[in-house]
Amino acid sequence: MIGQTLMAKVARNRLRAEMGGALFGGARPRHAERMGSDYMTVPGTDAAIAHSHGQKSDTAADAAVPMSFGRKGTLEVRIAQSPAEIDAAQALRYRVFYEEMSATPDEATRLSRRDVDRFDAFCDHLLVVDHKLAGEEGDTAFRPEAVVGCYRLLRQEVAERNGGFYTASEFDIAPLLARAGPDMQFLELGRSCVLPPYRNRPTVELLWHGIANYVATRNLDVMFGCASFESTDPSELAVPLSYLYHYHLTPPDWHVRALPDRFVEMNLIPKDEIDPRRAWRLLPPMIKGYIRAGCYIGDGAVIDKQFGTTDVLILFPVAQIAERYATKFGSTPNS
Repeated sequence: MIGQTLMAKVARNRLRAEMGGALFGGARPRHAERMGSDYMTVPGTDAAIAHSHGQKSDTAADAAVPMSFGRKGTLEVRIAQSPAEIDAAQALRYRVFYEEMSATPDEATRLSRRDVDRFDAFCDHLLVVDHKLAGEEGDTAFRPEAVVGCYRLLRQEVAERNGGFYTASEFDIAPLLARAGPDMQFLELGRSCVLPPYRNRPTVELLWHGIANYVATRNLDVMFGCASFESTDPSELAVPLSYLYHYHLTPPDWHVRALPDRFVEMNLIPKDEIDPRRAWRLLPPMIKGYIRAGCYIGDGAVIDKQFGTTDVLILFPVAQIAERYATKFGSTPNS
């Protein structure tokens, strides 16, 4: 059973969502949605959203999710609205994972120059679009090069209808899902990448803003996924892996381990021999961001030979996300 303190937070969140106006001393704001243990205003929640293949949503929940979550300057964060936009995200992933990094393509991937797997068909795809590259205002023709960042989002209810989560191929998440039970809903984060010129604070903040709003409109409780080091040699990563194990390991209620046949030990250096400041400098920027936001790290790493990485599990109970992040990314971005 998940810890009573967190379960109480989740119960309060769901009660607040059901009670609505009583929380505000009157009528509930029209577009107020839940984010952790607080409420926030989400722009455009009346907008409909298309499925990843352009099909009309078949649930009332889908209709409540905005297609666009906000804009900062020329950059907009939104859910992909067409097959062409999903294809652009797949092309972006190929450029980053296979051309810039060290992923090894199979023949079909090499010929298509797209990073594609079966999960793309039923996931939501969060995009950062640079309107400076999208053509003149009012030009309806979609330009793939305008997609400069992306995340792939998979909700638990969708995963359960389609054979499970991607993360389950590396980590034994089934016991965690069983302990959590139906009162908690999980969101898998994956396939995140950003083009080099856009690896800066505005782009990253927009992605996090989009995720925060997505979590709020869907009433999701826990985010998780795989985060990577660019190496397949754990001995090269002994310091940062050991640091994550000793300082950020999931507590017992949230314990998750790598699958037995893929488990790579992270506890390679005793805690008293680790310089936390040096270890912190060796973490990839994305993992640093996750840690700052308050994530936990699963037990055991996994070597992904296709992508040339060593993966760790990241886990965010939404109710425990650092307050400064929940406040910052739950608000509308400055334009």
